[in-house]
Amino acid sequence: MKAILLRRAGDPSVLEYSDVPTPIPADNEILIQAHTIGVGMPEVLVRKGVYEWMPPLPFIPGIEMSGTVVETGRNVRGVTTGQAVFLSARDLPVRAGCYAEYIAVPEDAVHPLPPNCELEAAACLSNYQVAYHLLHTAARGVEAKSVLVHMAAGGVGTAAVDLAILAGMTVIGAVSTEEQMRAVERLGAHHVVSYAAEEMAGRVRELTNGRGVDLILDSIGGQGFGKNFSMVAAMGMVISYGFREGWPDANLVAAMRSNFPVSPALRFFTMHSFDERSDIREATMEALLAYLADGKLHPLIYERLPLAEARRAHELLESGKVIGKLVLKP
Repeated sequence: MKAILLRRAGDPSVLEYSDVPTPIPADNEILIQAHTIGVGMPEVLVRKGVYEWMPPLPFIPGIEMSGTVVETGRNVRGVTTGQAVFLSARDLPVRAGCYAEYIAVPEDAVHPLPPNCELEAAACLSNYQVAYHLLHTAARGVEAKSVLVHMAAGGVGTAAVDLAILAGMTVIGAVSTEEQMRAVERLGAHHVVSYAAEEMAGRVRELTNGRGVDLILDSIGGQGFGKNFSMVAAMGMVISYGFREGWPDANLVAAMRSNFPVSPALRFFTMHSFDERSDIREATMEALLAYLADGKLHPLIYERLPLAEARRAHELLESGKVIGKLVLKP
């Protein structure tokens, strides 16, 4: 079969389109033929060799795919040949393996798709899993009626906008370009603000009649992170879940003290909090699959590239131009 092989860390050129043996499923495993493979920032960090949970080299990268079961081991009972499934490598011992035409995995690692679930849309569910927990788990203790989503045009950002609207929240999306602004508006965000053209804190205060937002989702970090506390409402929360510009400024206490009357809260969140909680991951995926089957989720797919062009996919993702989800086709 064809797969992307990573023998060493580096720039996108280290992603090798290779011939490798097609896996044979063990007794408790199933063999999945890939239909759509998701591309996300965790794979970029893995490719660079800076991810904290690096698989051992060499390996096939990739943490999510949708596809069809083509073979089952003799002890498999709950999944049948021909069944459409979604696979997240979060449910595997090693978070890798999806940049391939086929993958063999334990039966209990896959999520069978209900009727009416499109395979291509299902391949976007890892982003929705993160967004769901940002809104409903990491934000616990806050009755969030409004949310500011930073980098709202990204993979997790668009998923967060989509799920926040579904939850009845007023959504403000923050983006960098006119193209991103239009895309997030089409997705249904109530307001969209531009980093480039507007003074963020003042604009958010204006849009909320001076109150601020109940919840802020920040995947940027860096020196500007403390500015979030000037946009949060009384008893609101700021959640940091990514570090595109590095870890947030260490002087967070000063930033929080400057807005002390609103009693702000801060949480750092990672999906790795649930590495040992397959029950939580399973319950979340069941909820998301039900939403998808009912037509309540609207994944944005930016471009569909052949698996052979995984290098270009990583270049695109790092360029900041991708709106929504980038996927590979085997």
